[in-house]
Amino acid sequence: MTDVGQYVPAHIRRLAEANQSRPLKQSTGGRNPIALNLNENPFGPSPRALAALNSAVPEVHRYPEIQAAELHHEIAQLHRVTAGQILVTAGATEFLGMIAKTLLGPGLNAITSARSFIVYKLATQVTEGKLIEVAARDNGYDLDAIAKAIDANTRIVFIANPNNPTGSLLTADEVGSFLEKLPGYVLLVLDEAYGDFAERFADKRGATFSRAMEYVRQDRNVIVLKTFSKAHGLAGLRVGYGIGPERLISLFAPTRVIFSISSVAQAAALAALRDQEHISKAVENNLQQAELLTTAIAEMGFSVPETWANFLYCELREYAAAFADRLMAEGVAVQPLALWGADTAIRVSIGTPDQNQFFLKALRAVVT
Repeated sequence: MTDVGQYVPAHIRRLAEANQSRPLKQSTGGRNPIALNLNENPFGPSPRALAALNSAVPEVHRYPEIQAAELHHEIAQLHRVTAGQILVTAGATEFLGMIAKTLLGPGLNAITSARSFIVYKLATQVTEGKLIEVAARDNGYDLDAIAKAIDANTRIVFIANPNNPTGSLLTADEVGSFLEKLPGYVLLVLDEAYGDFAERFADKRGATFSRAMEYVRQDRNVIVLKTFSKAHGLAGLRVGYGIGPERLISLFAPTRVIFSISSVAQAAALAALRDQEHISKAVENNLQQAELLTTAIAEMGFSVPETWANFLYCELREYAAAFADRLMAEGVAVQPLALWGADTAIRVSIGTPDQNQFFLKALRAVVT
């Protein structure tokens, strides 16, 4: 019998053979560790979002509103754009996949930085395009080197700002200058998943974080990505969105999976969007605890660059996977970064004050 698998494209077969999937949640000694590995909101979802979820549950036998129209409208009001400039997807990761599948093909490429968001690689490798990773500079994006790497076959530049996993920031001026260098056939994807935290840091540090909405209103070749997974505390519901000129959004919209935003996700996202008090609580805690953690970790002799997100990048000078295992034995999960090309570094999410003190106690136990 003919095996249909032989007709699967080679780049997909290679992914199947690699079997890259791994479980995210871990436990140790029959107990759940403090999860400081996935950059989630340590306070959980908004109480208003939980109430909306509970109210929506009795209607889960019905299909969700196919266009998530109310959510589109409210997001558009928040950012002062039109609903046609918004596309809500099953997390920003779905939008990344849609962009890659739409714009990439044989011989074409996307460009990003080494040690950046791993989903850029995952989104690209399911196409027949290529991802070019330019060497990082000062734990962040080297925009000059990226500009030089662009060629006639480049269709996308992915920029995570702040960058995950290093927490570094590109200022609004740096991004603006880079955008002026881009050819008209290249789409700039500005991934601002951690933008709520970066805005607050920028206010305190006297910096300008982003002018992304100005680029959208100017009809530039820019898509800005946002998520409900971080400050809003809805990572498990998978809701994100992109903002861009309507001419671009209209090209990507047909590729979204139908009904990909569940009815309960739509209800919770609307409620979370309206609960600015909960978002502010997460952002303010992050601002204060980032400074405390950075100082305490540095006093133990580790290198911790300034963060603009809700996590810290920590250089250990030893193999990170084994170090993370020792922390796990103490009841704390952190993220070793070998998959990002940083074998001797970990990423530590910023938790509640109590969680952070528990982490510091575990860290001291591991290093003494």
